[in-house]
Amino acid sequence: MKQVMVVRSDLGLSKGKTAAQCCHASLQAYRSADPKKIEKWEGEGYTKIILKVPSLEELLELKKIAGQNKIPHFLVTDAGRTEIPSGTVTCLGLGPDEDRIIDKVTKDLKLLS
Repeated sequence: MKQVMVVRSDLGLSKGKTAAQCCHASLQAYRSADPKKIEKWEGEGYTKIILKVPSLEELLELKKIAGQNKIPHFLVTDAGRTEIPSGTVTCLGLGPDEDRIIDKVTKDLKLLS
């Protein structure tokens, strides 16, 4: 079981802004997950992974694939109070769900560094 947040690397967000966007994605995706999967994920240590994509188009494609695979997900759109304009899509939260299901969407992505 794991939860994955996918961040747009093309925005050049600060570490703090990136962390905040990932928190939004994590909480909102969590809220839409099946309670049985949440319980299993919590029992396995709350695994979270942060990955990156180079563009909005790739992030939106991942959202589409997540929906097709019935993976709980949430697309974060920023309010525009700090670093980026209002309405900027920053991050996608996926899961928690089974590793093999999340991997259908994220298997080719690189870790955010």
